[in-house]
Amino acid sequence: MKSAKSQSGGKHAKGHTEQQNTAGQEASAYISDPDSPSIDSQSIGDGIIQDEVAVAAAEPEAKSQPKAKASLLPPYDGPVLEVRNVHRSFQTGSRIIHVLKGIDMEVNPQQLVMLKGRSGSGKTTLLNMLGGLDQPSSGDILFSGQPLQDWGDRKRTSLRRKEIGFIFQAYALMPLLSAWENVELSLRMADVPRSEWKDRVGHCLDLVGLSKRVKHRPFEMSGGEQQRVAIAKAIAHRPRLLLADEPTAELDSKMGAQVMSVFRNIIEVEQVTICMTTHDPTILEVADHVYEMADGRFIK
Repeated sequence: MKSAKSQSGGKHAKGHTEQQNTAGQEASAYISDPDSPSIDSQSIGDGIIQDEVAVAAAEPEAKSQPKAKASLLPPYDGPVLEVRNVHRSFQTGSRIIHVLKGIDMEVNPQQLVMLKGRSGSGKTTLLNMLGGLDQPSSGDILFSGQPLQDWGDRKRTSLRRKEIGFIFQAYALMPLLSAWENVELSLRMADVPRSEWKDRVGHCLDLVGLSKRVKHRPFEMSGGEQQRVAIAKAIAHRPRLLLADEPTAELDSKMGAQVMSVFRNIIEVEQVTICMTTHDPTILEVADHVYEMADGRFIK
């Protein structure tokens, strides 16, 4: 900057700095962290895909020396998630709609927890808040002992990229990328060192039984295979928590059973915790704990 100033004067250096600041602001615009009442599963998936498009479009040189994963959370021996008397209301015109009406729950490490309920029961709204995508109207949501509602947007976004994996019923894969490239993209987003990509991607795809399909694109795979790629992608950056919204809804019973078998396997191998929503009674038996929801409350 001194050299620039000596050659072109202070105005040139100031203009250069303003350009850098503008570029930084534009880059931050890729972050999708909605806190509005209109949030839903589709908008979450679209927002995360927008993040991925931005990362995939970045120049390779920008990722040649990525930062090592830095933990945002201090050591904690308690539950991965704690929900304390959470309420969530939305205002539509002059009406106030109460979606969640006093939710209390815990999700302990390496558990498979299911939120069961009909459409409209509030389970997806709750899942959104567990991932820091929405905030409660009142009550507390603690991730490894840290109150998410007290964090800023950027810190919650960083938490999602590094400590949480998302799985959707619509798969949310990049259609022009192969299975290998989709999983690799997750590592780019989490700033995992490039030297770890090859081994980690291969391990994750092998873990979900797709080591022979690594070069195939989503449209060349069955629904069950696409969902398994989505699982591999979600665990690639070694998150503490996986959040899955109706991951078997688009699959037949056989494929759904395969996905649940993969979930049990990755809990054991990766020591991850999974919280998922479902209305399928045939898969409840594999859960460690089931919370049944109706009208915004848990049924005891």
